[in-house]
Amino acid sequence: MKSPDKQIEKAILVGVETPKSIYPLEETLDELEQLIQTSGAVTNKRFTQKLEHPHPKTYIGKGKLEEIQKYTSSHEIDIAVFDDELSPAQIRNIETELQNVKVLTRTNLILDIFANNAKTAQAKTQVELAQSIFLLPRLTGMWTHLSKQKGGIGMKGPGETEIETDRRALRNRIALLREKLQAIEKTGYTQRKSRENIYKVALVGYTNVGKSTIMNLLSRSDVLVENKLFATLDSTVRKVVFSDPDDPAIMVPFLLSDTVGFIRKLPTMLVESFKSTLAETMETDLLVHVVDISNPNFERQMMAVKEILHEIGGSNKPELVVFNKVDAFEGHEDDFFVGTTGLSIDQFEKSWIAKENAPAVFISATKQENIQKLRNTLVSLLTKKTANP
Repeated sequence: MKSPDKQIEKAILVGVETPKSIYPLEETLDELEQLIQTSGAVTNKRFTQKLEHPHPKTYIGKGKLEEIQKYTSSHEIDIAVFDDELSPAQIRNIETELQNVKVLTRTNLILDIFANNAKTAQAKTQVELAQSIFLLPRLTGMWTHLSKQKGGIGMKGPGETEIETDRRALRNRIALLREKLQAIEKTGYTQRKSRENIYKVALVGYTNVGKSTIMNLLSRSDVLVENKLFATLDSTVRKVVFSDPDDPAIMVPFLLSDTVGFIRKLPTMLVESFKSTLAETMETDLLVHVVDISNPNFERQMMAVKEILHEIGGSNKPELVVFNKVDAFEGHEDDFFVGTTGLSIDQFEKSWIAKENAPAVFISATKQENIQKLRNTLVSLLTKKTANP
């Protein structure tokens, strides 16, 4: 029996590696564990399996499911979180085997975190739209308890009647949310049009790389900074004015926006729903791509960001790469910095990382290291743009 006073839910992670897997399984499970932590639960154990393809009925093999069932029942586990999407039938079959354990997917977690962090009308509408789109094809699984009830000849069974009613209501809700979002977007477009004569810079990057800290440093604003995934959802815009380092009498004003962090395996409906939030990205003059260089997988994270930028039409924008957290960098086994720590900014600037990602700036936002170089580089790129529109 689970203790009635227990507040923090305990979770296990479940992942399957197949020949078609794009990302290393341990990396995506690391990220999934961060999502669990952000949602307020704690991870007890990971279960992984290599398969040619996921099992059609239970996603994982029968033996692995039995192993998980024994563990969850003996350790009072509340949630089993799967790293990939599951069909309603798979969820139902797994829940039957695991009994009192909730079965969730990565998408469930992300939607839940987004719902908790949405503050503005736009973000709340986008999240509800994404949740509704996610729920629509899953209504069948939710009403299977009614499928055994049969109506008379020429009559629909109560289950079918109920699910069709729900589908119609949900489709109507989706249509209304889209209309509401269009109205909000129209207002946002009008506001952006009014700012056409000033240059715009957008901070983009993987979630939890330090964009909000950089936003605060550059604009002296007060944007929420948390060591959690998706701490901020809404695009924050601040006016910033820097002096030209070559001529301090010349002032260079621009609008700086901070956007929602990207993540691998971001649900398609969230990419669609948040395109309006990322409109600042698509209409910017300069993208500042913030990268956590202390993360061993920073190059793959950069690729994930570039893929989403391509999806939303922002891949052809001028870009400045800002490698953050240089103070926490440790050399990794697949590069020539292996085992090294405490590299200087000068060493970074002479490295292959700088050459392959030029123009690039290396900083530590928390220690405010090399921030003036970042400011000067931004001004240089913007004034170059001004001189050659």
